[in-house]
Amino acid sequence: MRKLIAAAGGVAAVLALTIAPSSAMATQQDQVVKISVAGETYQVRLTNQKNIDDALRNLNGDPTAPRIPNGRIVRGSTDINTGWSWHIDPEDFSFADVTMELCDGHPSYVEDGSLTGDRYCPWHATVVSVTPAP
Repeated sequence: MRKLIAAAGGVAAVLALTIAPSSAMATQQDQVVKISVAGETYQVRLTNQKNIDDALRNLNGDPTAPRIPNGRIVRGSTDINTGWSWHIDPEDFSFADVTMELCDGHPSYVEDGSLTGDRYCPWHATVVSVTPAP
């Protein structure tokens, strides 16, 4: 009987080691946050859970959430930011409490080149939706 229990325990340990890595490798689905600034909207792909959580906190009106979207501009490629000729690099994006004024403005300022830096951080942005990325 002891041999049978020991064998069953060994099989359970092997199964646990086999199953655990696959569940640990699972990733959350990317999300798209739609952001409104002065009547204009743009979209950012969110690829990490902290940014997704912060976007949802903003959407739900959490006053303690960092609220200023801040990301590196990638010109000449839209990704999911349809309607514009640029997008925000999802690997260089976060919500911030404060940012420098040089990156503030409307999405159209990025489009027309008025915003000349490589970062975009609209101070008066509002999260209007968070949806699964295509």
